[in-house]
Amino acid sequence: MFFFLSLSIEGALAGALYALVALAFVVVYKASKVINFALGEWLMLAALFIAAGRQVLGRNLAEAMALGCAGMVVFAWLFNTLILRHLVGQPLISLLMVMLGVGTLLRGIAQLAFAGVGSRIELPVHTNPLVLNDLVIPSDKLMAALIAALMVVLVAWFHHRSRIGLALRAMADDQQVAMAMGINVHRHVLIVWCLAGAICVLAATLWTIVTGGGFGLMLVGFKIFPIVIIGGIDSIPGTIIAAIFIGVLESLATGYLDPLLGGGCGLLASYLALILALFVRPFGLFGREQVQRV
Repeated sequence: MFFFLSLSIEGALAGALYALVALAFVVVYKASKVINFALGEWLMLAALFIAAGRQVLGRNLAEAMALGCAGMVVFAWLFNTLILRHLVGQPLISLLMVMLGVGTLLRGIAQLAFAGVGSRIELPVHTNPLVLNDLVIPSDKLMAALIAALMVVLVAWFHHRSRIGLALRAMADDQQVAMAMGINVHRHVLIVWCLAGAICVLAATLWTIVTGGGFGLMLVGFKIFPIVIIGGIDSIPGTIIAAIFIGVLESLATGYLDPLLGGGCGLLASYLALILALFVRPFGLFGREQVQRV
């Protein structure tokens, strides 16, 4: 029972980070209907910007994150202006191939432009683990989960309460009607991609701190797809719930099955849950079923 509780807490903490990363996916899809298959590369690029600010420019963590946000906003603007605007009205397969190509391009550029940048982002303060009876909770994971949860709440509030969020929700319902009502669709799509870039900066920082360094963030994108599909690819609340569920499921599978079957059981369990969810509710537990007239 103690082992189960420990794994569940660790999985829930990881789920908070998953929810933050998944938000960068969902907010883009809701506004532009673009599936960002290069999300892992976006996270990698954001982490490299921050590490360059820390190690090359000698900035503190807050300043490096601000520089990372600026870099991701510029990249989002270039991506939206040079690529996405030319794909309006094109077949879905064109969008998918372009996103995969952008991911490959980012990996190549990162290896050339950031060759001398180290692979670790450290907290400016040293923290001791939190001990409750015999239960040890890593304080860095707890801090990262709390920050991620706060950011998730702020993004959800922004999407549901602000004027820009109202426009984004109108675009999510029908872009043609939104344009007819005077909403500048291209400007709001740019805003949502910039928002996704800022989310990636925070998520990449927290992820590299928790994992102890290394920029294996491209694999995080593979962990996010089961979450957004199970929760509903257009549902922010569903994404949050699914992220916690997948985090706990992965932790339990890793703790109980990895010693018996070898490594990789956590990721396998999440994709088995994805397949089951597709059989039960193909549009997600909290997603909206798409009804089309024929």
